[in-house]
Amino acid sequence: MKDELDRLTKLEKQIKAGGGKERIQRQHDLGKLTARERLDLLFDPGTFHELDLFVQHRCTS
Repeated sequence: MKDELDRLTKLEKQIKAGGGKERIQRQHDLGKLTARERLDLLFDPGTFHELDLFVQHRCTS
């Protein structure tokens, strides 16, 4: 059970990294914030909880 929780915690950190440091830096170089950074500014601390963090969308269009 602990191994699975560790795996999910690691996966959560990867997902929240938003594509890696290079992509985040590219957004910042363009004068933009990432979506998660904008959400952090929009909502009061502790009031936003992302529900579908682990969903993988499979859009084919």
